[in-house]
Amino acid sequence: MIKRILIKIIAERYDDEQKRREQYGVTAGAVGIVCNVILCIVKFIIGSLTGSVAITADAVNNLSDAGSNVVSIAGAKLSNRPVDKEHPFGHGRMEYLSALVVAFLIFLMGFELAKDSLDKIINPTETKFGAGYVVILAVAAGAKLWLGYFNNVIYKLTGNISLKAVRKDCINDAISTLATMAALIIGEFTELRFIDGAMGMGVSVIIVLAGVGIVRDILGPLLGQPPETETVEELERIITADERIIGIHDLIVHDYGPGRRIASVHAEVPSDVDLIEIHDVIDNIEVQILEKTGILMCIHVDPIVLGDETVNRYKEMTREIISEVNERYGFHDFRMVQGPTHTNLLFDLVVPAEERSLSDRQILEAVKEKFREKDNTINIVVRVEHSFV
Repeated sequence: MIKRILIKIIAERYDDEQKRREQYGVTAGAVGIVCNVILCIVKFIIGSLTGSVAITADAVNNLSDAGSNVVSIAGAKLSNRPVDKEHPFGHGRMEYLSALVVAFLIFLMGFELAKDSLDKIINPTETKFGAGYVVILAVAAGAKLWLGYFNNVIYKLTGNISLKAVRKDCINDAISTLATMAALIIGEFTELRFIDGAMGMGVSVIIVLAGVGIVRDILGPLLGQPPETETVEELERIITADERIIGIHDLIVHDYGPGRRIASVHAEVPSDVDLIEIHDVIDNIEVQILEKTGILMCIHVDPIVLGDETVNRYKEMTREIISEVNERYGFHDFRMVQGPTHTNLLFDLVVPAEERSLSDRQILEAVKEKFREKDNTINIVVRVEHSFV
């Protein structure tokens, strides 16, 4: 229902994808500000009436959440700024930076709540119970869960990582409110006066862990991470759909924010293919990738010798030897230069990015040793590279 309403109001109004993303982000932030300000006022009043530090801290948490919503709106606006001289790839990563600010606010709230809760555990005070307070807090928890759902709907529509952070924060806020409810009830029917502080401390731990999770989500795109398997498979399918493209390697995808990805890849083609013809093929593939995936692709052509029995025999030997060293290793850009006394085999050895057990030098020496055992007239010229996908 919410998704249909949002699409009706926003998606049908704006033709530009980036403008739609911006408006989705602004809408999510505006709704969050209204909800959090109302919840802050209600909880602050209840916290003052009951004397509960957990409820009062929860009210302050809602106020900080409203600040987070302001940050998410700013992130949506700033990330949609056009390309300029200083930022030729746009401002898309502002979404990631705004999510990082939200995570910082969550950390700050968690540590402040932990400090207040510790004082409450050491110096417990009696809280005042009221069934009406519990009902209001239950409604507040439900409101936070709804707000989390609302942000999740827009996150799925846009992929805006700031909204994912806000969604997590909303869920933790609901847990926090339920914990304060439990503290009121337990404090009323038992002599455990420290329970209010203990619940607050527990909630602070949950809040800090949520902040850690958000930072983990953000660091990937900020530092650079491999593309999704689905993206790699789709790119390979599109590029190799033409029979003149034998295979691909060295695929690299750079992420400059949602909707702003640039990629490069090496495409293997027969060495005897007409240069003008294959250039036209590559141009068409690059256009097709941009239309289907939104990725700006640059394809480098690698000529491959086909139909030469000698080259094929040495290539198959190379494949077997590399597999003996490690079946996860691969190679590409294979060339052969044959002389009267020895044969040079030139290729790039591809090692998985997560390979850490051996250094490049050790890997290269292991491969060379296998070749020497097989045929001491072979000299290999190898460059070790680590895959990006």
